[in-house]
Amino acid sequence: MSTKSEYEDELRELDDALPTEPDETGHHTSDALYVQIFVILFVLTAAEVSTYFFDLGSSELPILLVLMVVKFAMVVMFFMHLRFDHKLFSWVFVTGLVLAVIVYLIMLSTFSYWESL
Repeated sequence: MSTKSEYEDELRELDDALPTEPDETGHHTSDALYVQIFVILFVLTAAEVSTYFFDLGSSELPILLVLMVVKFAMVVMFFMHLRFDHKLFSWVFVTGLVLAVIVYLIMLSTFSYWESL
């Protein structure tokens, strides 16, 4: 029959083996940082929406693409915790982002090509 201390030791070993949230080693962001990121994302979204009201000419598309990439990077890094994961996951997300931008630019150039005919 096990004693209470042996049982507690087994529970401690199980707790140590379970994955935990990032700790104070710098891998966990504070609530204040999440609020700062929210404010930055809010401002960037407001900038994106404001492009509808102002005529930016031919610079509108590059501005929107840059804002899109910055917002994507911030959301992925902090809210999806990619900043603290293995670098392979970063490469997967960056590759997906690059492919998405390339496909989007190809699609836009195709519409421009067919419009000029």
